[in-house]
Amino acid sequence: MTTSGPTTARLSPLHDVHRASGASFTDFAGWQMPVRYSSDLAEHHAVRERAGLFDLSHMGEIVVVGPEAGAALDAALAGRLSSIAEGQAKYSLLLSDDGGILDDLVVYRTGDDRFLVVANAANRELVADELRRRADPFDTQVFDESDDVALIALQGPDALEVLQQTPGFGVAGPGNDEEDFDAAVAELKYYRSFPATFQDQPLLVARTGYTGEDGFELYLAPGLAPSLWEALRETGGSRVVPCGLASRDTLRLEAGMPLYGQELTASTLPAQAGLGRVVALSKEGDFVGRAAIERGPAPDAPVLVGLTTEGRRAPRAGYEVYRVEDADAAPVGAVTSGALSPTLGYPVAMAYVSPELAETGTRLFVDVRGTRVPATVVDFPFYRRNA
Repeated sequence: MTTSGPTTARLSPLHDVHRASGASFTDFAGWQMPVRYSSDLAEHHAVRERAGLFDLSHMGEIVVVGPEAGAALDAALAGRLSSIAEGQAKYSLLLSDDGGILDDLVVYRTGDDRFLVVANAANRELVADELRRRADPFDTQVFDESDDVALIALQGPDALEVLQQTPGFGVAGPGNDEEDFDAAVAELKYYRSFPATFQDQPLLVARTGYTGEDGFELYLAPGLAPSLWEALRETGGSRVVPCGLASRDTLRLEAGMPLYGQELTASTLPAQAGLGRVVALSKEGDFVGRAAIERGPAPDAPVLVGLTTEGRRAPRAGYEVYRVEDADAAPVGAVTSGALSPTLGYPVAMAYVSPELAETGTRLFVDVRGTRVPATVVDFPFYRRNA
């Protein structure tokens, strides 16, 4: 069954392909995107056991180019982007003057003076505008190329083999053939990318993802996306299952990966979310939010923890967290994301709690629809794939 959405919603270049596959749609950041095709559980397990195919064309792609592009990004973002090598990717944060997280990003260095910044769909315009403003003093230019880029993710233990077996790929440049591509993709390390071709048209192959599994993200022209999607499905057969946003959410939750708008907000400092390591305070020069980061959060500011709960009733976003020894007192935190883990078979959740309760092994209660359910603070990630 396909649900209808707002008439003004944006459509992915793969929209007709999804409709033909029987996808159900949801409005996401102004886009009509597949929420599921068959069942959330089947799609989740496909990624953990074989391979799943995701349409991520709603994401924002912003190019920063010029002789001082690296320096501009160092000033604009929390990390040291000027130091990454060509072909390397880095997770980073766009901070406000107050140190809050405006968006979390993946930045690829795709040339000596060229970077690709991938933003969350809801924050695309904000990120582009902020990067333009922050890069203005530097010899660089910022272009929002989101409308010219489609993004397909192939995730799961069979992703590499399927990608190598799919015909039509090559490595960009001289010697553009499938054998070179197969070798290049096999040797590609995590958070690395390389320029390639599909049907003689350019694309960027990156070994990145948001599922906790091995996998690849493929950036290409929108008009080429349906051909690539169908080629991957045809080659993979039963090993490749189209997946929607619902399974993507449970996969990233199991992997302990925060989601902007839930774990990360403009009022959240990186240290509260366990992302203090992403901020490069050792880099030279100022960057937006530096002073606030150096001050740090207030001593009583809540921090993000992982929780497991007893039974089968999963905590959900907004559910309140209480002390075990004083369950009648005011709540000490709240859940931001939660689900019955399809892989592990028990409920897992992310929650912000008072810092004195964040130690691993701390016992708490979560109010699940009026019932106090015992919970335990655990380390992230909840699930870790076998290397």
